[in-house]
Amino acid sequence: MRKKKILIHSNFCKAFTGFGKHKKNLLKYLYQTNKYDIVELVNAKKEKDEALSLLPWKAIGTLPEDALVLQQISKDKTRYRNAGYGHESIESIIKKEKPDIYLGIEDVWAFSGFTEKDWWSKINCIVHTTLDSLPLLPEAVKMAPKIKNYYVWASFAEKAMAELGHKHVKTIRGTLDTDNFYKINDQKREGLRKKFNISDNFIIGFVFRNQLRKSVPNLLEGFKLFKSKNQNSKAKLFLHTHWTEGWDIPRLIKEKGIKNEDVLTTYYCKVCKQYVVSSFSGQQRPCPYCSSKDSLETTNIANGVNEVQLNEIYNLMDVYCHPFTSGGQEIPIQEAKLTELITLVTNYSCGEDLCTAESGGLALDWAEYREPGTQFIKASTNSNSICKQLTKVFKMKSSVRKKAGKAARKFVIDNFSIEVVGKQFEGIFDSFNLVDWDNISIGDFKLRNEEYIPNDNFPLKDWLIDLYKNCLRMEVDEHDSGYKYWVSEISKGKSKSQVLDYFHETAKKENIEGEIKSLDDIVDKGRDNKRIAYVMPEHGEDILASTSVVKSLKSNYPDHDIYFFTKKMYYDLIDHCDSIYKMCEYKDEMDLDCFYFIGRANKKGLFDLAFFPYKETKKSIDYANHGRTKVEYELR
Repeated sequence: MRKKKILIHSNFCKAFTGFGKHKKNLLKYLYQTNKYDIVELVNAKKEKDEALSLLPWKAIGTLPEDALVLQQISKDKTRYRNAGYGHESIESIIKKEKPDIYLGIEDVWAFSGFTEKDWWSKINCIVHTTLDSLPLLPEAVKMAPKIKNYYVWASFAEKAMAELGHKHVKTIRGTLDTDNFYKINDQKREGLRKKFNISDNFIIGFVFRNQLRKSVPNLLEGFKLFKSKNQNSKAKLFLHTHWTEGWDIPRLIKEKGIKNEDVLTTYYCKVCKQYVVSSFSGQQRPCPYCSSKDSLETTNIANGVNEVQLNEIYNLMDVYCHPFTSGGQEIPIQEAKLTELITLVTNYSCGEDLCTAESGGLALDWAEYREPGTQFIKASTNSNSICKQLTKVFKMKSSVRKKAGKAARKFVIDNFSIEVVGKQFEGIFDSFNLVDWDNISIGDFKLRNEEYIPNDNFPLKDWLIDLYKNCLRMEVDEHDSGYKYWVSEISKGKSKSQVLDYFHETAKKENIEGEIKSLDDIVDKGRDNKRIAYVMPEHGEDILASTSVVKSLKSNYPDHDIYFFTKKMYYDLIDHCDSIYKMCEYKDEMDLDCFYFIGRANKKGLFDLAFFPYKETKKSIDYANHGRTKVEYELR
């Protein structure tokens, strides 16, 4: 029996993002089992990017190799973004790779439209996504009935989905390599603290990307209150972040009346790769280690500490405080817990799981505000609550603090470790059957019945199943999540006519999408004839005039089949022309040059010749055709 093939789709496994790190950990775990045939699908990289060839498993980029095709796509920002998520290539990759399992790890909107594709219901598909705010993203809720294997990173999203009737949505955490973060021995810790002159200080830490959803003003205010009420603490606030993006931290410090020396940060030398912990005194400082001029900057994505150094930074802290507006998982919280720090976390979004006694955390109270545009609920962390919880930790007996720290580390290992999460996915994969690709055809579209009306005398169960089968051409049963969703909606008061309207609209949409075929699908490969692509997208008078041109082409090329590419609205103007072998729908990406059809260099195209008479020859090389054309042009 062959191995199950798994297509894992997300950020590049070497990307320093939450999705990228999780994907890397999961790929390593699965690869080491030697149970699966693994293919990594990489967002925003070219199909054959050199970096993808250096991995132990097969990797494919989502973007096309052809520079001209890529150029055309990039003209539309939305289309280019979607192409980075695989919208242009996913179907062809599925058909080529023939996976048994598709696992998508991304923001849920990255998969928009995938659930409507022909392949989605024919293979085992999984989505593992982050949802960070209430009310849940409408698109995430709308897609839920069509995602049978739907996993979120935090239990608050699972609960919110269940309240909406989608009880099949479950929580699986994002992975962490738990070996990279740990509590160092007291002697080494004290040596590090002496090195940076903080031996006698109570260090409150926050590791974060300096962006608006990190509640820096709230933390500074809470720190100020804590200092005023605990003057013997010698407290310092340690902000491990970049200081020249996001929040203007120096301005906020001054505004709050906090002493500059009471707020620390991490400087990193881009020359010798060492770090310094001190108060902020601008960017481009000289390095005390290598004496390089202007080489020190506050840590950032481009120049930042490695994980060994970051582990030391957590160990400099006495408590970790993470106030935020919302988040998918907030990995620094788990990293801090692994070093056995008590963590203060805003009790909202993924923070609900991370501020419990079981997790070694303390909850920070918050007030609701709404994000303009999206209307998402966001948390404004209460500064008094920050002060209260910091005081609680400061006055806590060392034995109690130590016990909470041990619990924090155990919680992360039990819920976020590569071994635990990897085992969860392994169990899911092993529960799936192999896909019988010999009996599956991807892309053979079955026309939906946009006007189908099921027998209203049917019981609700049969009525819905019949509607799926004869309207959308889908085989479902009472166990299908989509079926369950509509039963629930009807029980809440939605009428059958409203459900019917939705199915009819969906059928219309799918019919439109289903009629758009790739070049590979269009070409009749069962014929021995050569092929000509004749492209004339519009207008009516040009389409009619083209019938004379294609007659002439056919006489010059009697052994060629002529494929006429135009907009569908013009089909009836040319359907009488016997010289045309097939009418085909024009798409924007065809507006490049002849090489889209005939290939270039060593890449063979599907057509032997291509003609674009609507273009001016002086602006294009559309008539190059590798010297094979018999047509002569006279410029006047």
